[in-house]
Amino acid sequence: MTGHPLTMLPAWQALVTHAAALRDVHLRDLFAGDPDRFARLSFSLGPLLADYAKHRLTAETMGLLMELARARGVEAGRAAMFAGAAINTTEHRAALHVALRNRAARAMMVDGVDVMPEVRATRARLKTFSDRARSGVWTGATGKPVRHIVNIGIGGSHLGPMFVADALKDHRRRDLSVDFVSNPDRAQIDEILEGLDPGATLFIVASKSFATAESMFNAGIARDWIVDRLGEGAVGRHFAAVSTNLKAAAAFGIAADNVFPIWDWVGGRTSVWSAVGLSVMIACGHDDFDQFLAGAESMDRHFETASLDQNLPVILAMIGLWHAAFSGAPAIAILPYDHRLRLLPNHIQQLDMESNGKGVMSDGSPVIGDAGPIVFGGGGSDSQHSFFQLLHQGPRPIPCDFIAALKGGDPASRDLLLANMFAQSEALMTGRAAKDLNATPAELAPHRTFSGNRSSTTLLVDELTPYTLGMLIALYEHKVFVQGLVWGVNSFDQWGVELGKELAKSLQPALDGGAASGLLASRDSSTAGLVAAYLKAKAGQGGRQREEMP
Repeated sequence: MTGHPLTMLPAWQALVTHAAALRDVHLRDLFAGDPDRFARLSFSLGPLLADYAKHRLTAETMGLLMELARARGVEAGRAAMFAGAAINTTEHRAALHVALRNRAARAMMVDGVDVMPEVRATRARLKTFSDRARSGVWTGATGKPVRHIVNIGIGGSHLGPMFVADALKDHRRRDLSVDFVSNPDRAQIDEILEGLDPGATLFIVASKSFATAESMFNAGIARDWIVDRLGEGAVGRHFAAVSTNLKAAAAFGIAADNVFPIWDWVGGRTSVWSAVGLSVMIACGHDDFDQFLAGAESMDRHFETASLDQNLPVILAMIGLWHAAFSGAPAIAILPYDHRLRLLPNHIQQLDMESNGKGVMSDGSPVIGDAGPIVFGGGGSDSQHSFFQLLHQGPRPIPCDFIAALKGGDPASRDLLLANMFAQSEALMTGRAAKDLNATPAELAPHRTFSGNRSSTTLLVDELTPYTLGMLIALYEHKVFVQGLVWGVNSFDQWGVELGKELAKSLQPALDGGAASGLLASRDSSTAGLVAAYLKAKAGQGGRQREEMP
């Protein structure tokens, strides 16, 4: 958008000129011209190594990107977040999830009040509860210890803890099963409940309002399951909650001592560090969860204190913006070469696309260009045989994040994984020229050559532990925040998802069997026709069921 304050910045204009100068430069040439390129364009932070040498950029590019970051107030925005300012401007809230992993004596303020005493008190309550549930001191209504944990949530209260619990499976207590329910299609919860022992099952209902439609629907099914098998009085021994609505939780049957708060300055997609992580804490133990917080805290301290040009979240954020704004990249692929990280793409997808997938900037003006990339991905090995063809030869450049641990598991397996991961990033970078093909018929040469010059970051941790997992997640959180600052969007609201919820609430009475004609009179013909088709199928299904009854 020409004429916008962002695009008129000298730093932006300099990047436009610089991008044009680099347009015909190949990564092969950049490596050939600089034997020390890896040393210059990689970054080590404790057990984490980031290699960004395989991006089509130079030291000049990085300098210009940092000038843009400064011009867009990244330093001030960073300070405002850690100070507890209301950076979520549309909801007039702080976004202080960093307080959840603050393990130091440091005060962290929201509206002039230090939130840390309440955070620490909640941590202590969570430790006591999780220790009791994990050790068998907490028992169900029949006296059995907890052996099955079922987390009921949606969005961040589902994706975050599900990903972390899965990634830390090696750290989980072997005789504790952990399942996650989010889908109101009750086939999911029915499948999970089948085979569980009700007397040994603990449900954790994660809903800040205790009114989220999908979560409360599933919570109702779980409650009925317990009541049918153990009686009404058993509810309090088989449910805990993460919510601020103590009254609704009490009406459900959950005692206040078993309800843990989540504050309005914590967004769902950054909530796994809070009581939303209770299922992880029970499964893995408080000490491992504390190390998870410690890893994130180490990334927080780095992000808060390091200069922009030596700041890993800022570096990766600005490289991502370089591709989105100046290289025409519509997406980014997240590619973990570690089975334990297979849900990382899902978590990053929500974190990034819900945060920065915005149509307007914080001032209400339209966003510039391609803010908010499409985020997709999957396990690296499977993805090689799925969508890598497009990454290598598709017409649109898509930068990739390759992620793996250097140690852990079977050495032969890790050799194979890392050989493939390193080779894929190399192949994306180098490509294959026609002169490198041996005895290939001329008509096949165009199909067997590809340009290369495709960019990627490689992130390596020494070993996948609670600490390094915390570092990785916090790295992506801060990266997304920095990109939001530069684009000028509010990364902490998500009004775009609200309209569908409102319309669903107004449609449900018609689908439930209400007076459909009146409820659908103002709807478009497509929506009304779809509802009519469903009601017809529902009526026919009901008739068949009646005919089949003895």
